[in-house]
Amino acid sequence: MSHGAGLVRTTCSSGSAPGDGVGAGPLGSSSSVRLLDPVYPRTQAAMLKVAQMATLLIAFICVRSSLWTSYSAYSYFEVVTICNLIMILAFYLAHLFRLPRVLTCISWPLSELLHYLIGTLLLLIASIVAASKSYSQSGLVAGAVFGFLATFLCLASVWLSYKISCVTQSTDAA
Repeated sequence: MSHGAGLVRTTCSSGSAPGDGVGAGPLGSSSSVRLLDPVYPRTQAAMLKVAQMATLLIAFICVRSSLWTSYSAYSYFEVVTICNLIMILAFYLAHLFRLPRVLTCISWPLSELLHYLIGTLLLLIASIVAASKSYSQSGLVAGAVFGFLATFLCLASVWLSYKISCVTQSTDAA
């Protein structure tokens, strides 16, 4: 029974007063407010995700438009950058559409932390390999530099995800 009451509280916290009736507000405004989170794009985590996506896209474009010196190294770099970009976009859209409030069966801070840990490690390896195989070609060097910059931004997200998951666990225990 206590699980049902906790679930009702999380789904009913839409900002309306407890005494409001069913038809208290216009339907169009309440449904659009529930669908998108207007505050999330201005948060630190969202801006960090946008910066990561931009640097990963620039790194991918720099490497894709250059002449390759090592096919295996740069194809690995492309795969890692695009996969990280897609996953970061998926997390961004999930938070924008408030999926963590709807899908409570997933531990969102933990899944984001694991994604950033694995993705950052793979991106660091790909950037090191790309930098070592660039042979002073400007496009490949720029791609490696933007790969390292994206790695640094992902490390910031690892720290932010770890901080959020620790805060969430400590408040749940109290």
